[in-house]
Amino acid sequence: MDDHDVVVVGAGLAGLQCARMLARAGLDVQVLEAADAVGGRIRTDVVDGFLVDRGFQLLNPAYPAVRRTVDVGALRLQAFDAGVAARLDDRLQLLGHPWHEPRLAATTARALATRPGEAARVLRWLARLATGSLRRGRLATRLAGSHDLSLRASLDRAGVDGVLRRVLERFLTGVVLEDDQSTSAAYALLLVRTFAAASPGLPAAGMQALPEQLATELSGRISLGQPVEGISGAAGAHVVSVAGRTLRARRVVVAAAAPEATMLAGVPSTATKGVVTQWFAADELPTPVGLLHVDARVRPSGPVVNTAVVSSAAPSYAPAGRHLVQASALLPRDRPAPTEHELRLHAGELLGAATHGWRSVARHEVRDALPVQDAPFTERRPVVLDDGLVVCGDHRDTASIQGALVSGARAARAVLGGR
Repeated sequence: MDDHDVVVVGAGLAGLQCARMLARAGLDVQVLEAADAVGGRIRTDVVDGFLVDRGFQLLNPAYPAVRRTVDVGALRLQAFDAGVAARLDDRLQLLGHPWHEPRLAATTARALATRPGEAARVLRWLARLATGSLRRGRLATRLAGSHDLSLRASLDRAGVDGVLRRVLERFLTGVVLEDDQSTSAAYALLLVRTFAAASPGLPAAGMQALPEQLATELSGRISLGQPVEGISGAAGAHVVSVAGRTLRARRVVVAAAAPEATMLAGVPSTATKGVVTQWFAADELPTPVGLLHVDARVRPSGPVVNTAVVSSAAPSYAPAGRHLVQASALLPRDRPAPTEHELRLHAGELLGAATHGWRSVARHEVRDALPVQDAPFTERRPVVLDDGLVVCGDHRDTASIQGALVSGARAARAVLGGR
């Protein structure tokens, strides 16, 4: 039986951040990961020279935890344009951040000027962004403490309607992975605040470069292909069963996704939401705009929640002379997933491109992509359990890269405080 100060189950962002902090404090830490690489839900495959992340994700450098713990410069982040291309019933409307995307300032100003009432009501709703700091999610905490509502109820109360509401809702659908606006308004506003603060992007080597960077200082402490079968014992004397052997540790940190955390640590189950992402190779550039495209028509014509020519924003994702398109849709639990054909047709319509020359590169169905964040918003859930186990992950904090990193740090502090 191998003895360690701490065993961390899971090498996703939360587990890696927790292990880094414990190792820096001088503890003997062993990380067990069931998969063949670190990253958890953040993985990148290389297919015919294309980089395809397992589910379309972006890294927002405005997240406080990213600024504190990640060498963003070393990732060579490739930013998307700070805006959205919304397919309306009569045209394609480009809307951009007035400071981050000045080239879209004129089209954005004209769009707002033609809908002054709608714009005023959206601004009134967004005004709550000025009431709090992004530090440690205090904006969300403050809003949640003042009668947090669902996104739908919050927009209704502010009188937000019309085209601009559809654009906002359809954009957020692809971020929070639900289309009924049941997500907490406090959480949605926190996300909008981070999008306003910086332009998210993709590392030159793919999103997996993020967890790989965190793992560099844990050399010799991470064991891959080690699915944990069970955890027994009590505070101060835990036994971890894995792949026909056992490890003993004073503390065990379960840094697994929500379903696995429930199975291994017995924490109450957390509902999750899924996404399907289809990746296409194109020989001709569908559009030179590095924007996310959404369907903001009264009646969307397909399942795509957002699509983009990824290689326009992140050239490293495609071989020279080729182009990479992603099309993402919600992955429902009560009906079949959207087909490749449905995603192709709808993405082409939103991008205004012929799709006969597109070739499918990869398809990823991520069933437990994000924990549900309903109202009232609970920013932080306990990380220390009654039996002395410690648990972390974005299901214990905000459903984001920020939440995973913060949760991992909280778990490390809990271990260090009780050693």
